[in-house]
Order: sequence, then C-alpha cells, then structure tokens
Amino acid sequence: MSEDVSKDLPPAAQRALAEAEERRKNAKALDLAPELGGRNGPEPVRYGDWEKKGIAIDF
Repeated sequence: MSEDVSKDLPPAAQRALAEAEERRKNAKALDLAPELGGRNGPEPVRYGDWEKKGIAIDF
C-alpha cells in the first residue's frame, strides 16, 4: 500500500496494516503433504470455480 493512501486511514487501520505486513514477513511456508487425486489448476475455493468439465460439484 502506498504511503499517501495509508495517511488517509485512521491510526487503528494504519497499525493493523503494519501488523499484517510484519506477520507476512515472519510467516513460514507450510510443509504440507501433496494432495492425492486433487484438481489440476487453480484452487476452486480461492477462485470460486465450483465446476469440473461443466458439471457443478458440491462437497
């Protein structure tokens, strides 16, 4: 976020943005096991793509 935009925010919002940036800097990558039989391509939850080959899927 650019400095001139953050100056327009209340102090609490500026503090929250600074804390979030610090957490992102200190975050470690998760060492997760690979998914077996999962979808190829973008993550459907993140991108809102709830279909596969034109068929809507439900969990």
